[in-house]
Amino acid sequence: QVQLVESGGGLVQAGDSLRLSCAASGRSFSRNTMGWFRQAPGKEREFVAAISWWSDSRMDYADAVKGRFTISRDNAKNTLYLQMNSLRPEDTAVYYCAARTSSILSRRRNEYDSWGQGTQVTVSS
Repeated sequence: QVQLVESGGGLVQAGDSLRLSCAASGRSFSRNTMGWFRQAPGKEREFVAAISWWSDSRMDYADAVKGRFTISRDNAKNTLYLQMNSLRPEDTAVYYCAARTSSILSRRRNEYDSWGQGTQVTVSS
């Protein structure tokens, strides 16, 4: 497994931006497809974005965040990012990063085998 630690969450107003980071250690970071998920109170954990490993860096986004959020990775720093712009109150959730040892993008949380502890994002109206 890979160890993941998220940071960068906080309380912001609607329309603001935040950048989440996920620091990875353990197995080779560059050989993991990485994803961001989020879980709002009383709701199931849902897919936000994913990025493939290494040089091709294919990406996938949930419709709810497409055009507002950008996922990226820095393999030299073993770090995954999620730039969140134009935040809305409905983006309020705990955000988790996750890793899977596959080059194939996935939106299914049960296909990721490593998870961080999560970071809280709260967007006020």
